[in-house]
Amino acid sequence: MYINIEQLNEHWTDIYYCLHYKHKEKITHQAVRIMQHIKKNQDVTVGLIAKKLSVSHNTASEHIKRLIKKGYVKKIRKEKDERKVFLTLTSAGQDALHYHTALDAEKLAGILNNLSPSEQQRISDAFALLAEEAKKCSLP
Repeated sequence: MYINIEQLNEHWTDIYYCLHYKHKEKITHQAVRIMQHIKKNQDVTVGLIAKKLSVSHNTASEHIKRLIKKGYVKKIRKEKDERKVFLTLTSAGQDALHYHTALDAEKLAGILNNLSPSEQQRISDAFALLAEEAKKCSLP
């Protein structure tokens, strides 16, 4: 293999460590993962969260209740079948998730401004390719 995976992981963690937003409030790692799952998937239920996190339905339900209480998640009933309840992020939940998972746009822009257009394109292309392949790994 051409790329040293250990080295790539080290670069990845360095990038996040140096460029993440300062967290404004405390959110558990589990809560962030739940919100990521809700954002990246459709028709997410408490049962699907339980399966994704390998926890009981009751445990997943308790996590969801805390996120609802914080105003990050809301439940929506399907119009055709009101027995089905799906989870969605509120705008506050989307903001909280962004600040706990994304890179600080200002810091990132500062770095990119120091690079040539071709270097910027190489970075963009590499991240796009990595993201595309990563999505294939998470398919059912």
